[in-house]
Amino acid sequence: MHKPLMRIPYTDILPSPTIIPASAHSLTGALTALHNFFTAPPPNQLPTSAVVLTGAGLSVSSGLPDYRGINGTYRVNKTYRPIYYNEFTQNHEARKRYWARSFLGWPNLLKANPNTGHYAIRDLGEIGLISAVITQNVDSFHPRAHPRIPSLELHGYLRSTKCTTCHTEYPREDFQRHLARLNPRWATLLQEATASGALNTEDPEEKKFRGLKVNPDGDVDLPDAPYTTFRYPPCPRCLADPPIKAEGFRHTVRADSDGAWILPSTAGILKPNVVMFGENIPSHVRTAAEDAVDNAGKLLILGTSLATYSAWRLVKRAKDRGMPIAIVNMGGVRGEDQFFADLDPSQAGELAVRVEVSTDEVLPALVSQLRQKLASSALSHNASISNASQENSYAFKDMLS
Repeated sequence: MHKPLMRIPYTDILPSPTIIPASAHSLTGALTALHNFFTAPPPNQLPTSAVVLTGAGLSVSSGLPDYRGINGTYRVNKTYRPIYYNEFTQNHEARKRYWARSFLGWPNLLKANPNTGHYAIRDLGEIGLISAVITQNVDSFHPRAHPRIPSLELHGYLRSTKCTTCHTEYPREDFQRHLARLNPRWATLLQEATASGALNTEDPEEKKFRGLKVNPDGDVDLPDAPYTTFRYPPCPRCLADPPIKAEGFRHTVRADSDGAWILPSTAGILKPNVVMFGENIPSHVRTAAEDAVDNAGKLLILGTSLATYSAWRLVKRAKDRGMPIAIVNMGGVRGEDQFFADLDPSQAGELAVRVEVSTDEVLPALVSQLRQKLASSALSHNASISNASQENSYAFKDMLS
């Protein structure tokens, strides 16, 4: 039997990367390589701007845990397994468990903010070096940090819920209030956890000591919690006007006296507006991501092991187009050797970069370095203009004499 091309989630241990160029082992060397990457003209008359592809590693400095450790495996909670789309849509008990954990985890995500890495991307865009951002993250930090740079959220976003039947979106904060109303004991538990600081610490051991484990998608693992008692509301639109099935009959959408979704409902299920494991990325999002790659001349990859095929194939697309590729990630990246095959060993970053440095450390420093070069170039240009003006002035005086 052949080994499957992809597993969800991808769990193979990723090998340590080969640093490219070899001089980029230090922060100084990484900065030089990335400087060359951005300032060198791309090959084959490709556009000069870069597209950025980001993952969970970029948001770690915002206080959000990443999915994987340096070997590409789950490390925050080794027993963690993300919920699958079919499991969520087909199992009422699975939805109770998901929304109970998400209810406790939402405040931690809500209070988090973009970090220096996100704002450095904004600055690179203002300099004119970045044309678009594709992110696998669902935290909405990119559109908040750089609203002028197009941000394509490949896997959706947690800031809203979406009905699996009519596809109407609702603000996640409104949904949180409904969950609190329907589950007063859980709301009290959340208040107590917040007051004790259990949701504030980013130390996994401290969280564990306080009985909480926070997973990367913003939910909380609370041992022995009575998930079976948790209640969640249906889609208001489907409840008011149950949609018609393909067979011509109406769905059943019911709620109890408090407004909680109940069986035998067959529609009106609200899910986080993210692409769950086992769920397809919408075709318009996939096309937009491909267009973003095709309209750029370089690809900068930040904080991702490319474990999801949806992201990996975009890098493969960039490679096939002959685009220079730079990867900044702590730990291995899935199939990265394919992206740097047949590389000229004498290149110094203009064609490829692979470094293991923190994004929130290297990106602001890179922005500063590039701005200094731009300022120096501007001074030289202005000086040339000034000298030319003086020469013209002397020539004009000679004509008058």
